[in-house]
Amino acid sequence: MAYSSITKPTDHFNTVLYTGNGNTNLAVTGVEFQPDWVWIKARTTADYNHMLFDAVRGATKYVKSDTNSAENTLAETLKSFDSDGFTLGNQAYTVNDNTIPFASWNWLAAGTTPSQTYTVKVVSDGGNKYRFDDYGTSAVTLDLQEGGTYTFDGSDSSMASHPIKLSETSNGTHGGGSSYNTGVTYQLDGSSVTESAYVSGYSSASSRKLIITVAASAPTLYYYCHYHSGMGGQVNTNSTHGSSNFSGSMQANVSVNTTAGFSVATFTASGSGDESFGHGLGAKPKVMFLKSRSNSGSWGVYHENTDASAPEDDYLNLNGTAAKADLAGVFGAGMTSSVAGVGVGVGFTSGHTYVGYCFAEKKGFSKFGSYVGNNSTDGTFIYTGFKPAWVLLKIYSGTTGAWTLFDNKRDPFNEVDNRLFPDTYGAESDGNDCDFLSNGFKHRTTGSGTNGNGYSYIYMAFAENPFVANDSGTAVPVTAR
Repeated sequence: MAYSSITKPTDHFNTVLYTGNGNTNLAVTGVEFQPDWVWIKARTTADYNHMLFDAVRGATKYVKSDTNSAENTLAETLKSFDSDGFTLGNQAYTVNDNTIPFASWNWLAAGTTPSQTYTVKVVSDGGNKYRFDDYGTSAVTLDLQEGGTYTFDGSDSSMASHPIKLSETSNGTHGGGSSYNTGVTYQLDGSSVTESAYVSGYSSASSRKLIITVAASAPTLYYYCHYHSGMGGQVNTNSTHGSSNFSGSMQANVSVNTTAGFSVATFTASGSGDESFGHGLGAKPKVMFLKSRSNSGSWGVYHENTDASAPEDDYLNLNGTAAKADLAGVFGAGMTSSVAGVGVGVGFTSGHTYVGYCFAEKKGFSKFGSYVGNNSTDGTFIYTGFKPAWVLLKIYSGTTGAWTLFDNKRDPFNEVDNRLFPDTYGAESDGNDCDFLSNGFKHRTTGSGTNGNGYSYIYMAFAENPFVANDSGTAVPVTAR
């Protein structure tokens, strides 16, 4: 078994079923956390799109997995992300049609209290300017999340004469304003100090930090130098989720759950060639879904298992049934533990805005791999190391075929046969497709959709019941703890 440190998978991912009522303010509960990504689909009725919402773009904004259309905004769709789920408006034919059963799949990213550290330096760029994490542009606009705690580490020697502070006024005291201190802590050499001691002792300290926990409804802020004007920039304090990430060639706004290996990133393309954005996972992503928000364009799906040597040159479309396509550099230089590559193809265009959903594999909680079908009712067994709660798969070589999605809430018992298809707005269909087993899943059907003879498939799976070590070091399932 794949022993996991995640003792409760539903703290990070959960499927919740609900029935629409056609009214405003339908509260869907039972998620067990405030979700950062919510994927909703009507089960029994055709012509209802797959609706994808996330807390980084903000409530009411959605993209659809089954079309190439740009992001849209409707006030009466998903109206808010709540502590135990989400609230829906009265938008029929999407998320809340009366008496219609829906499935929702929910993931946690950073949640409501992210924490991040930025390394601050001073560079000469038309005069001295602050620069974060050695990003290639100075005095950038920052995005910080309300409720988040952010550390601005000014310990670099270039900062010695430039104490960084915050203000509600552009350029701070040089612009006629005053310092902003709500939720702010000043630290020198690991100890909290007053603002005046922070300034007077700044140059001689070895460790210099300004730490802010962003208050609810905090105003737009500006970072500035106590002594010198023109060095800083703006700080957006957002009720939506996400924080500025400078790891890639493009500045991104990222909400990340490193424990579960999931992040949501938004960014604006700065070029049409080999670019990258920071995903924040701290581990190499194995799967990424990428979609243009501002313009129509097919989804680009990266999966590490489409090619053993160069998966960055392969892509799939979430909104289509085609087999994998080969296009050199479609995902730039590929994936690393800090950045996701984006290159030519799949609608990547300078100036367009994008959203990316990135996944790193976490032993015992998630598994992303591939298998070869055998066209038998005694079908291929796919090892995950846990009992699955959710499986998404697609044929990628041999022929075309739909994306197929199973979960343990629509089918709490084997055989798992209620299928939804992310590339189409069609209704749920059934067929004796597979069993969810204690350490994987096994196909119980013939046919190219999930188990064609000799055909190759990729999959994603998340755990219902992982195994963890008890106090004596013996592995036991979570349900036995």
